[in-house]
Amino acid sequence: MKQNWKPGTMIYPLPAIMVSCGASPDEYNVFTASWVGTICSDPAMCYVSIRPERHSYGIIKRNMEFTVNLTTEELARATDWCGVRSGRDYNKFAEMGITPVKGVKVQSPYIEESPISIECRVKEIVPLGTHDMFIADVLNVIADDRYIDPSTGAFDMQAARLMAYCHGQYFKLGDPIGRFGWSVKKK
Repeated sequence: MKQNWKPGTMIYPLPAIMVSCGASPDEYNVFTASWVGTICSDPAMCYVSIRPERHSYGIIKRNMEFTVNLTTEELARATDWCGVRSGRDYNKFAEMGITPVKGVKVQSPYIEESPISIECRVKEIVPLGTHDMFIADVLNVIADDRYIDPSTGAFDMQAARLMAYCHGQYFKLGDPIGRFGWSVKKK
């Protein structure tokens, strides 16, 4: 038997990411988001949905740039804290001991401690209701050398110990159960 519930957000798990923004150190901010994802692979595009009343909303709308920073088990406390405190009241980088680094292709900083940082330029803002969706072109991906397999050049997501968000909780990622296409691979 199945139950019918009112419409809601039950697409889980999601990445727990930190978005960094700001055109100069005095404006830098970082916030946590999970309403984020890939839109297109060619051209590379992603989105993040942000409530208009949030401090970073105005910064991103003014500069039309942001950086998506993947989070890890080691960044779990900072990820949570940056999601419940406002940049109006705190310098989140200083409070959490995370390091802003000047962007490569955008003005917004990336987080040095993040294993992957994705620099984005806003292409369109779509008002949706409680959140506005910032659709962006991906301009650059900054990958930490520590997690790149020297023999293949591939990024080792497992070694990075990424985390996910699921209905109010953060989780470690588990063991792989298959690789894309494994279900049809010839034996």
